[in-house]
Amino acid sequence: MFGSPQINFHVRDVEASVGFYRDVLGFKETFRTPEEGIPDHVELRLDGFVLGVASIDALLNVHGVSANAGGVPQAELVLWTDDVDKEIARLGSLGVRVLSEPHDFLDSLRAAWVTDLDGNPIQIVMRR
Repeated sequence: MFGSPQINFHVRDVEASVGFYRDVLGFKETFRTPEEGIPDHVELRLDGFVLGVASIDALLNVHGVSANAGGVPQAELVLWTDDVDKEIARLGSLGVRVLSEPHDFLDSLRAAWVTDLDGNPIQIVMRR
């Protein structure tokens, strides 16, 4: 059996990524290792969802795994909102890279994509 799933993004600068997810997207930090100094891994929570941001260097040096070996993103974070257009305008004004402007699809959804500091895709979506 499995339980308590989460997604980890492997990033170049853990502290900068934590700041992005905390300050720009509203996540709350819940775990950090090591507790002092430059972190290798930090977990953040939003509405019961846990996102881990972990150092690319630690992934290789501790676990022997190379991040993003295929050269393309293997996952994306999806954040639901009440107003995609408003959030994309806000994120864009903060300098967040917009991959796809808001658009309608599947009869009832509206979505757009941005990236985090390491280029990981984040879908911002709402029901119309």
